[in-house]
Amino acid sequence: MTLTTVHRDDGRSMPAASDLAAHPGYRGVFAPGEMTLGLIMPLETYPDAPAPTLQDHFTRAREADQAGLSALWMRDIPFFDPRYGDAGQVFEPLTYIAALARETRHIALGTAGIVLPLREPKLLAKQTASLDHFSDGRMLLGLSSGDRPDEYPLFDIDFDSRGERFRDAYEVYRAVTDANYPRFASPRFGRSAGQVDMLPKPPYTRTPTIAIGRAQQSLPWIAEHLDGHIAPSPPLSRLGEFADSWRNVAMPQHDSPFKPLGIAGFLDLVADRDHPLEPIRAGFRTGSKALAELMASACDAGIQHIALNPKISRRPHPALLEDLVRDVLPHFPTLADRPA
Repeated sequence: MTLTTVHRDDGRSMPAASDLAAHPGYRGVFAPGEMTLGLIMPLETYPDAPAPTLQDHFTRAREADQAGLSALWMRDIPFFDPRYGDAGQVFEPLTYIAALARETRHIALGTAGIVLPLREPKLLAKQTASLDHFSDGRMLLGLSSGDRPDEYPLFDIDFDSRGERFRDAYEVYRAVTDANYPRFASPRFGRSAGQVDMLPKPPYTRTPTIAIGRAQQSLPWIAEHLDGHIAPSPPLSRLGEFADSWRNVAMPQHDSPFKPLGIAGFLDLVADRDHPLEPIRAGFRTGSKALAELMASACDAGIQHIALNPKISRRPHPALLEDLVRDVLPHFPTLADRPA
């Protein structure tokens, strides 16, 4: 099993996790003892269709930004597979983030997540750093290994190799973003003797990387190499255990650098604001008041962010946002700097 060999001899050390406190997108979403709300794109409900209409999607994004949500998350679905019945936001996520960066001002823009084994990591590094510049530091790079086996043959890649390929690609990605004139050798993604550099470098030392799911990796590996972790929500009775398992590997010492933890799931937000929370497959059916209570419980357990996908809701998206503004966001607003 051969992984990338990376050499850094230019005097520039790996950025510390604490450096991320200066990154506007990271700072607006993650902080110890805080909880924020993000939505998984598109900002449209379409429970009975495989793809959204994307009607007024820029308007919906501006409304979410103005309302004080902390993040919009874009999924990476290269090809539509009817057996999954879900095309995500349809648009390629990095291209969509470039467009959304012009339409919004405060909200973080993240991927949830880029299927890293299918991406060329050096080009991904250049794209991500460029987006972090264009968005004034609001870019969050969520990374995954993908869960759709039929996508991999389209790229002539073995599905079972995705865990090793993820690690290899990530090492190359970090080499070209973290080091000036990096030297690396990869069995899959080329080599450099340090004679060329990748520009631009990220505007805030580095663009935060977040593991979306386990990406075929161990929690200790994720905690050591990435800047945070967002996973499908466990049963509500296990939120504390879930947070403890992350905290024990990511922040084992009292003075360990903070590394955030988030949960994700589908959201069926019903019209009755007092409707109690009901766990459903891969998500929640709830009224807005119980959603706020769930977020408070998750925060108490040691979780910092919840990313929800409202596509399964049967109410129009503006009605959902109205409930979130009334009952959730007053308690869990974005942490981003905003004008008074």
